[in-house]
Amino acid sequence: MVLGNRLLCFCYNEAISDCEKSCIFAIKNMLFNSLGFALFLPVVFLIYWLLRRSLRWQNFFVLAASYFFYGCWDWRFLVLIAFTSAISYISGLMIARLPRGHARWMMWGNVVVNLLILGVFKYYDFFVQSFADLFLGGCSDGLLLHLVLPVGISFYTFQALSYTIDVYRMTVQPTRDVVAFFAYVSFFPQLVAGPIERASSLLPQFTATRRFNYALAVDGLRQMLWGFFKKMVVADTCALYVDRVFAEYQQYTGSTLLLAAILFSIQIYGDFSGYSDIAIGCAKLFGIRLRRNFNVPYFSRDIAEFWRRWHISLTSWFRDYVYIPLGGSRVGRGRIVFNTFVIFLLSGLWHGANWTFVAWGAYHAFLFMPLILLGRNRRHLDTVAEGRLLPSWFEAVEMLITFILAAIGWVIFRSESISDAISYLYAIFAQGLFAAPLSVAVPEYGILLIALPLLLVVEWLNRDKEHSFARQPRRRWMRWVGYMLLIFIIVCYMQTSEMPFIYFQF
Repeated sequence: MVLGNRLLCFCYNEAISDCEKSCIFAIKNMLFNSLGFALFLPVVFLIYWLLRRSLRWQNFFVLAASYFFYGCWDWRFLVLIAFTSAISYISGLMIARLPRGHARWMMWGNVVVNLLILGVFKYYDFFVQSFADLFLGGCSDGLLLHLVLPVGISFYTFQALSYTIDVYRMTVQPTRDVVAFFAYVSFFPQLVAGPIERASSLLPQFTATRRFNYALAVDGLRQMLWGFFKKMVVADTCALYVDRVFAEYQQYTGSTLLLAAILFSIQIYGDFSGYSDIAIGCAKLFGIRLRRNFNVPYFSRDIAEFWRRWHISLTSWFRDYVYIPLGGSRVGRGRIVFNTFVIFLLSGLWHGANWTFVAWGAYHAFLFMPLILLGRNRRHLDTVAEGRLLPSWFEAVEMLITFILAAIGWVIFRSESISDAISYLYAIFAQGLFAAPLSVAVPEYGILLIALPLLLVVEWLNRDKEHSFARQPRRRWMRWVGYMLLIFIIVCYMQTSEMPFIYFQF
């Protein structure tokens, strides 16, 4: 109890005022797109493979490196991730030993404790303030905790929960290797923004001997390079325009607002899928394979396909641990509607403590509903224009409509409030929709004239590959020219300030 009280005190905004500058410095120096990480990764890589003869020492080093990485954000939250790992590890062992009825209570106990921690840090103030706005005239004095949200808590909590649930379902055997399990929960490439891994695929990789795979490492570096391009050139440049327009959207014409909505759709994709590419590619350097998190979602032909291709690790998590246990699509139509809204509302709420995220989830639920009720939600399981260079006109129209619908949702997602989102969308059509949008200055935005077509072409040509930079020219000199060109663009056009990844706040 004393430890819990101390931890809560550590997390008050007031309690961190003295160390705010040092925390900000730490954050900025362990982003993937930072000098700190550029120094950290080679050192970890070298020591990791020097320890290849001892799996236990290698895992222990991964664990230590991961905790150091997370501690650079805020060392106090190491207690949280260690506690989450410990109770999930112990619960897994207990579930395997207890009778089935008792094991069920143990599993639910672990789920409740982990979700309670997540709820207190992420949602307590939100729900208390919402209650106060409705019934107390907005007065919430003395009721709010003002806790700092631990980076990546939603990701590692869901990863730990999946282990305990799978052990109870007997689809995963509980591990006795505490070091391997703690490394599984805290593996630094995907610790703060996913992909959300499952124990069935990632944990065995920590319990088996790993050997350096040159081809895998090269592919990982290639994937990381493309991820840096998407983040540091595409997403960060889009952000300059998007932030400017969304901050004072009332002052701009409809065409400018429309352009900003399109650019934010590209920004959030480049930012989050870029992070995923860097994380997955980084893991390959250590002989670890992570699951794919994005599969060219803007080439989707309907919203159902979009959600099979966007943030795959989260959507599949809600499908396996919420939607299917609720009955999935094997129940009556009324229950299907209920189940669909549950997972989309939860998905929205998972993204943050704001009603805009809930509204965003509800918006996608409404878009998804006709497809699932008509049995058309699994129409597009193949790759668009498979075996062809270009899509048909009908496929192109389907992709355009799906992108527009997604972009409308991103306006809701990006807005500060639901009223702002409605006002923004209304303003697009209110005036000046066909006027020239806000002019952009070169070179600040001019790189997008090169970067966006390059992004589109490369990802289209790799839409059937493992990742979006997998297909390469056969001639070595051509490959190296491409690599050097990307590096040159990244170095020349990256923003001078290290811009954090959007999903770090979730």
